[in-house]
Amino acid sequence: MAIKFQYNKTSQQALKKQLQIRERALPTLKNKESALRMEVKKAKTKAVELEKKLQQEMNTLEATMRLWGEFQADLIQIKEVNLSSKKIAGVQTPILEDIQYEIKDYNMFQAPAWFPDAVEILKKLTRIAIEKDVFQRKMELLDHARKKTTQKVNLFEKVQIPGYQEAIRKIKRFLEDEENLSKAAQKIVKTRQQQTETLA
Repeated sequence: MAIKFQYNKTSQQALKKQLQIRERALPTLKNKESALRMEVKKAKTKAVELEKKLQQEMNTLEATMRLWGEFQADLIQIKEVNLSSKKIAGVQTPILEDIQYEIKDYNMFQAPAWFPDAVEILKKLTRIAIEKDVFQRKMELLDHARKKTTQKVNLFEKVQIPGYQEAIRKIKRFLEDEENLSKAAQKIVKTRQQQTETLA
């Protein structure tokens, strides 16, 4: 990234301000990046745990799979999934609050005795699956923010801060050279004036 500047003190001051802004922001950005990295790891771990838990629950049901053929598929439905959000390192992330189910009326005397247990099992399974999806989404959002923050840290650290420092150095050298030339020119003028005065 080429930094545009002019060889004067005003431009030098403006560059110094921009450099200070970036130098002050860099530690905060690095902290944000490490916080996001940690939160991504937590969300990923939780999603994996929930996936394993769901698989275990499904495996325990395999023995009773034949019975599920009798179960009415439309007996229980998810009516609403209530989510809230929480800011983590400046990123809005979803949190599962509640799941509302709609359970159709059925004749408890005619239906198999295990139907109420089956309804509870399905509630448990859907809760685990939805919670896993929420953590997956949380991980994706946080990881996206982490990548953007990493890009910004790299931009500041490897491009902008060295660029501003180099531009300030160039201006400083130019102004010093200009000042030295001006002093040298003044000396030459003064020496010539003294020579003409001594000759006169």
